[in-house]
Amino acid sequence: MKEEISITAVASISPLGESLEGAFEKYQQRNHCFTHRKYDKESTWVAPLPDDVLEKITELRNSDSKYQNLDNSVLYAIYASRKAIKTAGWSGENNFGINIGSSRGATALFEKFHEEYLQNGRTATLTSPTTTLGNISSWVGHDLQTKGPDVSHSITCSTALHSLLNGVAWIQGGMADKFLVGGSEAPLTPFTIAQLKALKIYTSSAGASSGVEKSYPCKALDLTKRKNTMVLGEAASMACLQRGTSKNTLAIIKGVGYATEPLEHNVSISTDAVCFQRSMKMALGEISPDEVDAIVMHAPGTIKGDLSEYHAIKKVFCNKQPFLTTNKWKVGHTFGASGMLSIEMAILMLQNQQVIKVPYVTYDNVPKTIQNVLVNAVGFGGNAVSVFLGRP
Repeated sequence: MKEEISITAVASISPLGESLEGAFEKYQQRNHCFTHRKYDKESTWVAPLPDDVLEKITELRNSDSKYQNLDNSVLYAIYASRKAIKTAGWSGENNFGINIGSSRGATALFEKFHEEYLQNGRTATLTSPTTTLGNISSWVGHDLQTKGPDVSHSITCSTALHSLLNGVAWIQGGMADKFLVGGSEAPLTPFTIAQLKALKIYTSSAGASSGVEKSYPCKALDLTKRKNTMVLGEAASMACLQRGTSKNTLAIIKGVGYATEPLEHNVSISTDAVCFQRSMKMALGEISPDEVDAIVMHAPGTIKGDLSEYHAIKKVFCNKQPFLTTNKWKVGHTFGASGMLSIEMAILMLQNQQVIKVPYVTYDNVPKTIQNVLVNAVGFGGNAVSVFLGRP
């Protein structure tokens, strides 16, 4: 890093709710946030937003006639972004950039409009403008009345961390002093669920009636599992990046890394995740791997995905493996928002000086203090990102 860049606020809406304090408290509990819903007559595990949060999204939608035609992915982003800049003390400012991405974008609207087209042979006037990926940052910029650049992109499941990379690049390039970055995803729709099931990576619906605490539909970071256990969730998660440090600094970005690798398969990365090895080494730079206390893994709950990332960590950290954790056993895989939820999880551990464990994982060593945390994310095609965070 050429200069210090700090995270001065994080805000999210997720299956954990909408407050940092509430999220940390729920992380201490062993139960997951999954429920069953029917998609095309089949009951499926998913991780939706809590009802009280969805009520607030409905209020937001009804607060402005222009917002009534927007997809939930946009509304989620607007809501979380308002909270983020308020927490950072940016309220009333308008000279900051925005980079918010999404893996799937306006899934619900797109499916709705496509169904109407198949039935009627025509579609609504607002179909195109309300289903473009550029919608998210543009509408957030409109809502916050910013004058800086509004950038949207999709790099599948590493989208949010790529947003952070872009924000860092703009700040280090001297083109901005502050950037709002993150990801938003509202993918709990029949066609999206069907796509994941077609890939054979979604968890089984067995145990639909079970409320046993020890029953975990998503076994992320369980390296002994014999079947894929991905569960899909919805969320929006934002972070405020700022040049230098301030009284609001939650964490310092000590390093960022990114890498891709030649495709071996359309949806998988190599056995020992070469892309992750490269991104983690780049993020660490000259810093010794021994200084990493914990890693928040991508770990989507698939056999190959979890194992390949674990093998990459073993390659980079050799005999001194940091504490490993993930949040997907709890909130599911939130696609483009997942990386920023992992950043939030890392900041919670740094703030509270307490690790967040995966309940069914056995830990030999737990750090007594947490000074540095590495966060990983990767998308289809091996687009890996690693972000190295330090305690302020």
